[in-house]
Amino acid sequence: MRSFIAIVLASALIGLTGLAAAATVEERRADILRASGDALSRLYALQPAAKGAVSKAAGHAVFSNFGMKLLVTGGGQGTGVAIDHKTGREIFMKMIEIQAGLGFGVKKFQLVWVFETKKAFDNFTNAGWEIGAQTTAAAQLNQKGAFAAGAVSVSPGVWLYQIAGDGLALELTAKGTKYYRDDELN
Repeated sequence: MRSFIAIVLASALIGLTGLAAAATVEERRADILRASGDALSRLYALQPAAKGAVSKAAGHAVFSNFGMKLLVTGGGQGTGVAIDHKTGREIFMKMIEIQAGLGFGVKKFQLVWVFETKKAFDNFTNAGWEIGAQTTAAAQLNQKGAFAAGAVSVSPGVWLYQIAGDGLALELTAKGTKYYRDDELN
């Protein structure tokens, strides 16, 4: 049974990747940039203070993610773009997630990373980023004095907004997630 579930999950994720591969590099970049703009617009509508946090930051990254969970295994993948605010340089990236635990469902969500410092931005875009085990943090929507109210602090100088369904997620859970450069699009 586990093998069957793993095959179904892998087939679904490979099928999604195959759809993206059919488009040209320019079309894929344009789709990612369009999705990034849409995600930022949604975020600013939900959390107006986020616009100030993003504009003051050294850089930001936006990812659109898709995940599936079937009984005891799950995974997800996504694409995104990181933007260096000083140079305007766009760095196209990917993410992949593996998770274990009981559950069933399909989830689409968007993540907006905000980097207060150039060092934090460079670390994310050059070295990649891994979130392991089970990282869970609750967002404090009315936190006063915070750099990015409504966001979760994931490390010093790095804030993360998760947009799911009709609003900001009040909880962020990442299990075995890796972010890295997309060599095809850069």
